[in-house]
Order: sequence, then C-alpha cells, then structure tokens
Amino acid sequence: MSKVTVDEIACFLEELFPLENSEEYDNCGLIAGDRDTGVKRCILSLDTTGKAVECAVENKAELIISHHPLIFGGIYSVSTDDYKGRLLCRMIKNGISNYACHTNLDMTNDYGNYAIATALCGVEIHPLEGCSCGVVFEPGYINYMNLGQFIKYVENNLNCSGCISICDNERKVEKIFCQGGAFDESSIPAIIDAGIDTVISGEIKHHICVLLDELGISTIIAGHSATEQVYLPKLKKTLEEQFPDVEFIINYNDEKNQK
Repeated sequence: MSKVTVDEIACFLEELFPLENSEEYDNCGLIAGDRDTGVKRCILSLDTTGKAVECAVENKAELIISHHPLIFGGIYSVSTDDYKGRLLCRMIKNGISNYACHTNLDMTNDYGNYAIATALCGVEIHPLEGCSCGVVFEPGYINYMNLGQFIKYVENNLNCSGCISICDNERKVEKIFCQGGAFDESSIPAIIDAGIDTVISGEIKHHICVLLDELGISTIIAGHSATEQVYLPKLKKTLEEQFPDVEFIINYNDEKNQK
C-alpha cells in the first residue's frame, strides 16, 4: 500500500487552494471517501462523470480530484435511483475517494486564468483591478491577428470544439481579459475602465455579449470545459513533484486519457 494517504493529498491541495477562498455557495474539499486510504493512483478530471469514475476503476485509482463538486446543493439520499447516487455508490464500492477544488482554485490565478492566458501565449499577464477573478494580457504572437483570426487561435490553443462570437471579425485584438468558466457580470465596469477590447470566457449571456458589443468590446465564448481544464497538466506536474510515488492520470472525459 502507498505511504501517501487521501488526507495528505487533501492537506496539500488545501495549502495550494485554501478552503477559506471558496465562495459561500460552493462545496470544496473531500466529497466522499476515507482520509486514511492509501493512494497509488489518482485521476484528475474537470468533472466527476461516469467516464471519470470508469477511468478510476480501470486504472485501480483510489482518488479522483475534480474541479466541479459532484455534490452541489442539497442531497437527500445516496442511491442508484439517480446518476449522482450511482456514481457515489460505484466509487464507494471500489474504494475511490473524491475531492473537489472549485472556486478556491479559481481564486488562485496560476491554476485558473493565468493558465488560460499562458496557453494563449499572452504577455504582461496581471489581475484586473476591481475584479474578484480574471486576468488581463496582451497578445504574445508576432503577426497581427484580427478577431476572426484570433478566434481560430483560441480554438487551437485551448482545444475548443468551436468558439461563439457575435462581433465583427475585422476588429482589433490588443488588450484581452479572460475569465474561465462563467463570465461574472460585475466585472464589466472594471473591463470598461481598463480599456479592454476583447473578452474571453467559457460562458457569456447573449444580452451581455450585445451590451459589450455596443461598447466596442468583442466577446469570445470558448466553452466552460475548454477554459477550465487547461489547468489540469499544471496541477498534474505539481502533484507529481510533491508525491512522486503516486501516479496521476488526467481524464478529459473523452477517449484521450493522458498518463
């Protein structure tokens, strides 16, 4: 049995992503399992899905670390009558613990929005004053790109299935704000004040896209998963350095599991 336990990995994660940084509505930390369980293999996944659980079972992993909590809001039973109950029962039956790092990770820019900006080869990356979450950066590529060209660049670098934009493809892209996951509308005043010309997020409501477009600010919707799973390789490397005796496996919830 591995000398490393679920508790040791959980404590390390809480040093990286303090639980006190979580939003009040969130449910970060140990979701299911036994803190004393030894860990030889661990699955890293954006969500605790059926595919992530099967990946854990197939690889005989003892722990799944996810971004989004499997239990979010009230839960009144754990049974096979619904999909969450089925996943929890399957994990418990196979001795698999589950830990979630959600908004506490989002607030740690190196693993959240900095990771997006870095994946897009951004330069002069820094938090945007007046926003609780999100960073500003400038394009680091050599040749000028308009919005249409930049959208293709985002799709390639974030491995998106496709981006959505309602804006003129000929617009300039010079000062970019990125916010992974869902766009926080309270960021708009700071975005305007900072002279941002392009906003990238995983989800942006249509009426907000229209509003920003009227203000001359382009929006790119790149997908919730694409803007958040970009941090997984960095977390994998960090955990491998801290726990060299544990094998960490990334699950992208498709057929391309990365070991």
